[in-house]
Amino acid sequence: MKIAVYCSSRRGLPQEYFDLAQALGQWMGSHGHTLVYGGVNAGLMHTVAQACHDAGGHIVGVNVETFRHRTDPLVDEVHYTPHLGERKAMMYQMADTFVVLPGGLGTVDEWFATLSQMVVSADENRVIVVVNAHGMYDALLRYLDELAVSPFARDAHLRRYVVVNNQQELINTLNQYEK
Repeated sequence: MKIAVYCSSRRGLPQEYFDLAQALGQWMGSHGHTLVYGGVNAGLMHTVAQACHDAGGHIVGVNVETFRHRTDPLVDEVHYTPHLGERKAMMYQMADTFVVLPGGLGTVDEWFATLSQMVVSADENRVIVVVNAHGMYDALLRYLDELAVSPFARDAHLRRYVVVNNQQELINTLNQYEK
């Protein structure tokens, strides 16, 4: 299974976020899955890649040309795109499943772009697993719940994601979707 992971590239985050990324990467590698990620050598991105690599997984980086100098040396395969829009589209095309770890604006942008693409293409074969560690995404999840019952969206179309709250729930959920 090819799993796109959206997450922070920031350094200096609390250790529990790195532990979460490490557990995900280790699970992916030990189960023979492929990591598809932003390809940057920093933060949670590098942590998930390092753990996946150490456990024998295949790693695909999809990086924006502007950040070529930040490419993680762990990648087995790297693709460069001219802009973020193309990067998101390429990651969407490559992945079977999507995981949203804690992150900032870029992570949320990737999550919402993936959700939008799934709605537009009526993609019911893939899932987004949102890791709401420490309530990180509570406000956004409330917004999506409100949007789903508003006249601006169709509830069934927005429900293409599963929310988990910790490392164990993440692994249990991925085991259910494992192909």
